[in-house]
Amino acid sequence: MGWRDLKFPEGSLFLVTGGAGFIGSNLCEAILGMGYRVCCLDDLSTGKRANVDLFADDPNYEFVLGDVKDFETCMEVCEGVDYVLHEAAWGSVPRSIEMPLFYCANNIQGTLNMLEAARRNHVKRFVYASSSSVYGDEPNLPKVEGREGNLLSPYAVTKRADEEWAKQYTMHYGLPTYGLRYFNVFGRRQDPEGAYAAVIPRFIRQLMQGERPTINGDGRQSRDFTYVENVIEANLKACLAPEEAAGQAFNVAYGGREYLIDVYHGLTEALGVDAEPIFGPPRAGDIRHSNADISKARELLGYNPEWDFRRGIAAAIEWYRENL
Repeated sequence: MGWRDLKFPEGSLFLVTGGAGFIGSNLCEAILGMGYRVCCLDDLSTGKRANVDLFADDPNYEFVLGDVKDFETCMEVCEGVDYVLHEAAWGSVPRSIEMPLFYCANNIQGTLNMLEAARRNHVKRFVYASSSSVYGDEPNLPKVEGREGNLLSPYAVTKRADEEWAKQYTMHYGLPTYGLRYFNVFGRRQDPEGAYAAVIPRFIRQLMQGERPTINGDGRQSRDFTYVENVIEANLKACLAPEEAAGQAFNVAYGGREYLIDVYHGLTEALGVDAEPIFGPPRAGDIRHSNADISKARELLGYNPEWDFRRGIAAAIEWYRENL
């Protein structure tokens, strides 16, 4: 079953934190398209006003300009909410190495504020974004939940801490929490700008503008690139998952493995561009290889991703051609 066929109680209210961001705005769009109500909380520090304006005329959509680091704001926006989809966080491994205190405050304390506000407001389900970075230097592929290594960045520490706090809230307070370990999500509305932009939109933008992109490292690192439609499915199915599955974290990916240099050449071919990449030094804290075992999410969440890399990258390229 795809996510469009899922059913929630009539009048259900979803709170999407970080709803002006890439993944968050896609979640807002999906839920509104299904006919349910959405409250979007975002401080617009990394999210975009344009992703709020998309839905401004929808009577089922409310935008709250606010920060998850402020507990009173979290309490206010959780009032009357059925499902929390907690996406608000600062990403980027290298930036977290530069700003560890901020990442702790934003990604850990912000998540804890949301967990407590959700508990006090009797939210039905709390679904939150974790990351494949929690696997650290664990060398085995595919990555399997319960087999993690040493964490390689402050960002990874924040996501692992979020998982542990969520587990505590399920264990002690009965709040059903579901962690989603995203693997290199890409797709429409992902920001191609800035030093910390994700690799696929950055490559697409640079190639479309006639620039030569830089690959950090030798290009032989591999990733389980995951199209955003699969992430929407995982979030919505987690909202309907059995309580026996609560307090756990799940890999959210397609289960494939793409080498960065192959992705690069595939993009040049699709865009009709002849440009050799520049190879730069590897990024500190990066995982060399990433590939997910998604059997746990299939079994406990009913997750069945429909979008493989080839289909997803074609859709992403089409979107950037129309919107850049």
